[in-house]
Amino acid sequence: MENFFSAVFFDMDGLFANSEPRWLEGETELMARHGHAWTHQDQVHCLGGPLTRVGEYMFSLVSVESPEYFTRTLVEIVVAKLSQGTQLMPGAQELARSLKNAGVPIAMVSASPRNIVDAVLSGVDHDFATTISSDDVKNTKPHPEGYLKAADFCGVEISDCLIFEDSLTGVAAATASGAFLIAVPHFVTVQQSERVRVKKSLEELDMQILGDYYREFTQR
Repeated sequence: MENFFSAVFFDMDGLFANSEPRWLEGETELMARHGHAWTHQDQVHCLGGPLTRVGEYMFSLVSVESPEYFTRTLVEIVVAKLSQGTQLMPGAQELARSLKNAGVPIAMVSASPRNIVDAVLSGVDHDFATTISSDDVKNTKPHPEGYLKAADFCGVEISDCLIFEDSLTGVAAATASGAFLIAVPHFVTVQQSERVRVKKSLEELDMQILGDYYREFTQR
């Protein structure tokens, strides 16, 4: 497709899938077992992962078990919840399908482990050329490796790709990759810049708008 991004990559949690409520439920339940009332500030601190950081943070709050215990147990709880079905974020599936129908390669790049990604997508009719989890890279977000791997899989230059992200961790990964970025933040603030735009929802986007953004980005 001429005058358009070579490929488009979607984050998963909170961007493509409305899985953050399940994460919040899991975090709240797990920490309640150890006498800690999980707060909104705790949730925001852990948005975007990586999960090792979440486990370390939970351990720091109660100093029982180990960081690995919290990471492992949280994943077990959330996999069980997500396997029962996950809603998608407004406009996500429609936008992904429009891109695929236009011949634009799309992929999902998540900081969640493979079992979480598979649980989310098990009941979803999706069009991703590939999905990359934290288990598929040596360095997960905020490192850009996942996005670089997605570009390599699609046979395109990352500098001509577009990424959708919602968390500061994901934004850091996308920015470091060299791609263009559209951020759709919920609990954090992202600043627009030469290669970054901010929207409230994926519902605000369609192929024409993305094409306009491409020309705006590349004609500078």
